[in-house]
Amino acid sequence: MYTEKERSKIAVGVTINGMLINIVLTIFKFLAGILGNSAAMIADAVHSLSDLITDIVVIVGLKAAGKPADKNHQYGHGKIETLCATFVGVVLLIIGIEIILTGLEKIYVVINGGSLQQPGMIALIAAVFSVITKETLYRYTLNYAKSIKSDVVAANAWHHRSDAISSVGTMLGIGGAIGLGGKWVILDPIAAVILSFFIFKVAIEITYKNANELTEAALEKDVIEDIQHIIVSTEGVKDFHKLKTRKIGNNIATDVHIQVDKKLSLIEAHDICTEVEKRLREKYGKDSILYIHCEPYM
Repeated sequence: MYTEKERSKIAVGVTINGMLINIVLTIFKFLAGILGNSAAMIADAVHSLSDLITDIVVIVGLKAAGKPADKNHQYGHGKIETLCATFVGVVLLIIGIEIILTGLEKIYVVINGGSLQQPGMIALIAAVFSVITKETLYRYTLNYAKSIKSDVVAANAWHHRSDAISSVGTMLGIGGAIGLGGKWVILDPIAAVILSFFIFKVAIEITYKNANELTEAALEKDVIEDIQHIIVSTEGVKDFHKLKTRKIGNNIATDVHIQVDKKLSLIEAHDICTEVEKRLREKYGKDSILYIHCEPYM
């Protein structure tokens, strides 16, 4: 299990790698869109530019979240990571809305007898390259997000995939227009509208989960049940009550009152509390924030 410092270092490194790739990809897309006479590719380049913005926000947030607790932030800075993940989720929602509105507008143009711009081959090459690059970047980022259990890095991974999905629609539209004729460019907006719903689903899940954490929601039901099992299975614990849980960054926070035999000495009762704390830290990490109150069992 990684320490907060190690998590922050890995997360920042992964995000910087993604940002560097996004810079190259964005420049390539803009050039391909201009030289290839493709409005769709230029729009796709703007989408990639939004990835750069979120990369910067994530890096700043991760560096701040990785700082140790101080006088003004006695529980650490983990909530900053949660806030950044929520921001990325909201950005994904906005991107999903933008993709679907743009797609519907293009479909309306074609249905009413209009035509969309005929793109050049370089735009198709850029679209294919973008799909491959961004899907690879998504898998690379998500793999590390799971390894270090970081919601903000996972959210950023899905931002990479939203760019890949956007490029799939662009690729279909440009490829259809080049290979089948101008009218087939309608494949672009149709694909974009369909795929945008996947972006919506992920964006809502990311935003809801992290907004819940910001508003001090309890941990997931299965985690709470596991914590309860650890407490009651600890030798010397007769019962417990007033269990409260929440999440601060990547760490769990738990407040519980345990009950022990009233005949025990203060030292013996304290040892039981220490054992409960030890077992919880073994399962959920040494940086877990635990408050265990001891009471006599009546």
